[in-house]
Amino acid sequence: MMNKEEVQRFTRVHRHTLNTLDQVVASGAATLVIQDDEITFESYVGKQSDKEDAREIQADTQFHVASVRKSYIGFAAAYAVYYGYINDIDERVTNHLPEVDASLWESTTIRHLLTHTHGLTDKGEKPKRLHPPGEEWRYEGIGLKALTQIIEKTTGQTVAQILHKNVFEPLKMTESGWYAKLGPKHVDVILREANEGDWQPSTSTKGDDKNMYVSARDLAFWGYFNLKLGCIDGRQIVPKALIELATSLHSPAELKEGFPRNGYLWFVQDQPSDQTEIGASVPKGSYQILGYTGVTLLVIPDEKVVAVRMFNSFGSPEGYDYLEDVRSFGDTVMSSIEEKSKVDQR
Repeated sequence: MMNKEEVQRFTRVHRHTLNTLDQVVASGAATLVIQDDEITFESYVGKQSDKEDAREIQADTQFHVASVRKSYIGFAAAYAVYYGYINDIDERVTNHLPEVDASLWESTTIRHLLTHTHGLTDKGEKPKRLHPPGEEWRYEGIGLKALTQIIEKTTGQTVAQILHKNVFEPLKMTESGWYAKLGPKHVDVILREANEGDWQPSTSTKGDDKNMYVSARDLAFWGYFNLKLGCIDGRQIVPKALIELATSLHSPAELKEGFPRNGYLWFVQDQPSDQTEIGASVPKGSYQILGYTGVTLLVIPDEKVVAVRMFNSFGSPEGYDYLEDVRSFGDTVMSSIEEKSKVDQR
């Protein structure tokens, strides 16, 4: 139950979500904040599509989370490492995928895939190397494809199977998954243009593609599950060390200053970076994931806070700075937390 003071405090986070909703092309949004083991703010606005008879956004509405799915893939990778399917993240990709071009991939490791430092791109006629692995950071999908293949090959399970068996089913998270067919509770992704070239729907249910849909409550619970290091209601659902693997810093030592730092695909707050998606006031050790639909999950262990915002947009309209916007989302969460601390000290 939210008291009046809590509602007022986190209204500024909600206002931030509404301000973003006004800037992007979307028909609805959701905001949810967990603090000290309780939902302290929850709001749903708009509709699931821009159709006149569209269902209203509500607690069981499932949003397309885009790159937020990478936090789940990171968990699957941590599962593979923790249980010894992968011996070391500094193993070369070619050890597991001998079919790839050795001359292109030879020096690339699983660590590079997990931290977006592999230096490869598949944009263009054929894959190519943009920089030596480990030295720079780039957000390129080719590394994620290789990582999901390695997870499936080493564990004998898909990413989706690992998540369903170890997290979704034990925690009864029925509003999270990869869908081949959409239902009445799934949002329509609102495109900027009718023939948006970057929008590529998928029917894969393996957890290797961009068709993951999650409700705001399930996404917040996923963040809370990580915050609690896998222990929910006194029950250790997965080993603590597995979560610590996924959410701690693993960027290569040679990565140049000024680039974002990552855990197992999570963005981890560490040092200042022009390309980071985490607000400057968010403390070190916090971790976050952002999707191209604007969906964002922020976990702040120092404050026992999980914050979620959800949209059904796609991409950035002209004039909208998505990095600046998501950084200010985290800073707004922090200012709300700091306000609470001041009130509690009176």
